[in-house]
Amino acid sequence: MFTSRNALISLVAAAACCAIPALAADDVFTAAMDGAQCLPEPITTPATGAIELRASADGKKIDYKITVNKLSNASQADLHIGAASQNGQPVVKLWPQGNAAAKRGELTGVLVEGSFDASDFIGPMTGSPMSDLLEEIRTGNTYVNVHTYDGVDPPYSGPGDYRVGEIRGQLK
Repeated sequence: MFTSRNALISLVAAAACCAIPALAADDVFTAAMDGAQCLPEPITTPATGAIELRASADGKKIDYKITVNKLSNASQADLHIGAASQNGQPVVKLWPQGNAAAKRGELTGVLVEGSFDASDFIGPMTGSPMSDLLEEIRTGNTYVNVHTYDGVDPPYSGPGDYRVGEIRGQLK
């Protein structure tokens, strides 16, 4: 027999289910990196790479991982604001951070894993909320650049010595 008590329990259970918001899935953004995407001219290099950025469900933090293949003398990696057809200013220093040092010689594997939040923004994003960067990423207006440096002049002498970036990838 269906009683008012059973009806009340059913209504409370239904209301509880509806009142708990579903957590949004993490946003994941990726880019394949190579020398062909570098500007102002493509760079001939055997190096390639990939990056994955994963925004937290609350949109306040991004975890990232950069892997590379045949990249020599990695010196830094940055997230930039800019379309695929332009160079832009860096907005997050992804590597090195703290007392991490450049990696000499050829590397195939994970270059860096880490996370950042809005307090890590530099350049034109300084003081902006994470939502602003996420909007730039979603609209395809960000890229990652991995720089190399062999420690010897002249600069730009070939693979392993591209101080302004040897591989680049537009996030999507």
